[in-house]
Amino acid sequence: MAGLTEKAGGAQPPDSDLIDQAHRAWQESMLRQIDRLRKSIQASTPEVIADRCGGSYDGSHLGLTFWGDRVTLSWPDLKACCLPDGSPRSTFDSAMLLYYLVTADGAPMADRWISFRELPNGAFYHQAFQGYSGNVIARTFSGDVEAYDRAARELKGTVLTALAPLAFAFQPLPRVRIACVLWPGDDEFPTRASVLFDAAASHYMPTDGLALLGAGLARRLIRSAHPTKS
Repeated sequence: MAGLTEKAGGAQPPDSDLIDQAHRAWQESMLRQIDRLRKSIQASTPEVIADRCGGSYDGSHLGLTFWGDRVTLSWPDLKACCLPDGSPRSTFDSAMLLYYLVTADGAPMADRWISFRELPNGAFYHQAFQGYSGNVIARTFSGDVEAYDRAARELKGTVLTALAPLAFAFQPLPRVRIACVLWPGDDEFPTRASVLFDAAASHYMPTDGLALLGAGLARRLIRSAHPTKS
């Protein structure tokens, strides 16, 4: 997680820059891992992988969704492409998809929300993660909860009224669920926000990958509400 989650303390850059720095640090790390990930996945069978990750296999390609987009990974070389045009996914997206495939073990969703600190090794990096996810969301939507509500619905978030009035669930990958909760501020308390995870998330993505999905959610919410900020 070096370079990604070690952002706690010290001077903090503007919100969009903070998310971009985390994105770049993780991408640089993943570039060194892609070949190893492919070899690990190729040691299994595509049918088993598709079953574990909630995807499909048509005899030559694994299919799944990523942030609402349909994607395929050719078998056995595992090159990721968008559907329907077949354009290649970015190196970052490819690494995220490969990590999902190599980590997925078929565990059922827990239907219980946990914080980042409750993920494996998450406690040590929780402050950093909060800095480039929940805190960024809170600053962006402080005083404008209607914009947050519109942005979350535009991203097809599912309302979680049992959790909080301004809570939404999102599904970036078939078996990874994350949520965002916003608590409006008042005269005594500032606006707060948190990104949460289904308790089974670590069965499908390592903790640093989940951190990037949380940062990705923050980026998408901000972009939806304020396109010029991203």
